[in-house]
Amino acid sequence: MTDTAHPLVPAGSFVHPALFYRTSGEYVATVGSFARAALAAGEPCLIAVPTSQLEALRPALDGVGDDAEFVDMTVLGRNPGRILAALQGFADRHPGQAARIVGEPIWAGRSHAEILEATRHEALINTAFAGRSATILCPYDVTALPESVVADARRTHPAIWDGGEDLTSTLYADPALVCADCDQPLPEPAGATVLAYTAGQLAQVRHHAETWARTTDLSRARQGDLVLAIGEATANSLAHGGGSGALRLWTGENAAVIAEIRDGGHLSDPLAGRSRPRLASTDGGRGLWMIHQLCDLVEIRATGGGLTLRLHMAP
Repeated sequence: MTDTAHPLVPAGSFVHPALFYRTSGEYVATVGSFARAALAAGEPCLIAVPTSQLEALRPALDGVGDDAEFVDMTVLGRNPGRILAALQGFADRHPGQAARIVGEPIWAGRSHAEILEATRHEALINTAFAGRSATILCPYDVTALPESVVADARRTHPAIWDGGEDLTSTLYADPALVCADCDQPLPEPAGATVLAYTAGQLAQVRHHAETWARTTDLSRARQGDLVLAIGEATANSLAHGGGSGALRLWTGENAAVIAEIRDGGHLSDPLAGRSRPRLASTDGGRGLWMIHQLCDLVEIRATGGGLTLRLHMAP
């Protein structure tokens, strides 16, 4: 693999390839080549990959890596709903330049719920960056990831880099279709507490959430984050979700804390909460944005019957 194996695209173009790799050597060679070519062209380069991959890449970028921005994806992307805004923010910090980004949001060990939201993220990249000058390369370890994940990568990426070849993905699908397929039924919890609420009852909801949170393994600070996230979600129910809703609270595996808010709302903008909202935004996007920043995972299900938010926090 040489530095010219995958040339950068012309300014003004958007390219979103999936890199299918099988060995660490192939990964380092291809991603390193991509980053070196970007830096040699004077283009800003962001590398957001898991910890082990960062450590493998740094020696390969010795001498030029100081000009790249490195981010640990296991931190940034713990909640996949946070990633897109970070990529957009990086591009926005370099106006007039073609952003070159390596983003690896799915790795071995991710839960099924995390993979679904990361797949939704990959599809929405195509919507969020349409018409922008950027190349976003997304590596996939095809030897460690389930075949279903690799198949979804073909649906969320218009191009595939595989074995040194730059291929068009014949299975690429409309982002809206992929997102709809990610709206799989959520498993029913056992032992959840339930509180229905309507206008004028937000203080009651907050008290209920605070009291319940104190029974969990969350730290005091994380209890506060949970209550704040629930407050934002339930306030959105009253403002945008038909004026009422239901809150369910329970603990899952490894003492994870889960809050679910259901109402009659609809999600008209699939980027809501994933893109940084405008200061003057009044459409509920600000609340969803805050919820994504506070929680370790946010599962969203938008159906004809309403909107469900399932918020996860680890102790």
